[in-house]
Amino acid sequence: MTPSPASRRRTRAILRIHFHPAERTDDLYGQLLTVVDGISSRVEPLPADWSAYVDLTGALSYWGRDTEGLVAVLRLRLLALHGVRCSAGAGPTRSIAAMAADATQPGAATVVRDDPYEIAAFLRTKPASALPGIGPKTARTLARYGINTVGDIADTRLTTLQRILGAAAARQAHDRACGLDERPVVPGVAPKSLSAGYRFDHDELDPERHHSTVLGLAEEVGGRLRASGEIAQALTLTVAYADRTQTTRTRTLTEATAHSPALAATTRKLLTGLGLQRARVRTLTLRAERLLPAEEAVHQLTLDSRDDKLHRLEAALDKAATRYRPGIAGAAAAFYRAGEDDRRSGRTASRGPRTVGYQSW
Repeated sequence: MTPSPASRRRTRAILRIHFHPAERTDDLYGQLLTVVDGISSRVEPLPADWSAYVDLTGALSYWGRDTEGLVAVLRLRLLALHGVRCSAGAGPTRSIAAMAADATQPGAATVVRDDPYEIAAFLRTKPASALPGIGPKTARTLARYGINTVGDIADTRLTTLQRILGAAAARQAHDRACGLDERPVVPGVAPKSLSAGYRFDHDELDPERHHSTVLGLAEEVGGRLRASGEIAQALTLTVAYADRTQTTRTRTLTEATAHSPALAATTRKLLTGLGLQRARVRTLTLRAERLLPAEEAVHQLTLDSRDDKLHRLEAALDKAATRYRPGIAGAAAAFYRAGEDDRRSGRTASRGPRTVGYQSW
C-alpha cells in the first residue's frame, strides 16, 4: 500500500480511550473526562460506550513526550486518581485510533505511529469488518466478491468498490483502508444524560431477573427524568459480565419522552436484542441520552384511553415517591417473582422492597 501525499499533510496523534470502571455513574464519567482534559483540552466525549477521542497532537510538544509516553501518563493518572483501568488506542487518524482501541484489552494500550509502513502493517491483515463504517452486512457483501480484509479493500479499484457499495461508502472505505481519515476531534461537553444501574451480588444467570431489573431501571430513570423536568431522545443499555467484558446497545426513541411505559418498552427491546439467555450478568446499566427540557416534548395524539390512564397513574406514583421514597410502587413486571429455590437460598428481589405493585407496562 503506497501512501498518498494526503497522508503526509500533517502529523497527528489521535487517541481513542475506553474507560472500564467497576460501576458506571454520570459523576464518575465527568471526573474521568476532567483527568483527560488535564492532558489535552481537545476532548470529544462519547458517553454511550464510556469512551472519548483525544487529539494529542499539540499536547506532545507541551509535555515533551512521545505518544506512547503521554498515553502511559494518562492511563496512570486515571488509575491513581479514580482506580479506573482503560484500554487505549492511538494513531494518526480517528479510524486507526478506534481500531487500535478495539483490539486492546483493558489495562493496555496500542499505539500506531504515523509511519506509512507501520500503518500498512497494522491495517492490512485486519478483517474488513474491523474498519469503522463496515458493518457485518457490508462485510458479508464484500466477502462475496473475495474482499475479506482491510488490505483487500485498499487493493481493490475504487470504481469496483463503487459498483459494490455505492459512491460515497466506497470512497470512505477505500480512504480509511489506505490510512486516510481527515475527520478532526471535535471538542465539547458530554451530551447531557442520566443513568441508573444495578449490580448483582453474584453472577446472575436468570433471564427473569435480568428482565425485572431492567424494567425497574426504566421506572427509576423515568421518575428521575420527570422530577428534573427533562425528556430523553435515546436509551442505552450496558451489560457487564462476570469476565468483566461489556456489551452496549443504544436505541433512539420514537419520540422524546419521560413516560415510563415508553421507556420500558424500548428497554425491553434492547434487552431482547442482546439475546443474553444464560449469560453470567454482573451489572445492568440504563442510560437516558440526549436530554431535552420537558416542554419540548411532542406527544402523538391517540385514541387509546389506556395511555391517558397510565399518564395519570404515573403522576400519582410520582407524588407517592415524593411523599414517601422512590421505588415505593411500580410495575408488577419490575418485581422479581422468587421461586422455591430462591426462597430456600434467601435470594431477594433485585430492585429492593416496594409496597405497591400494579399491572405491568
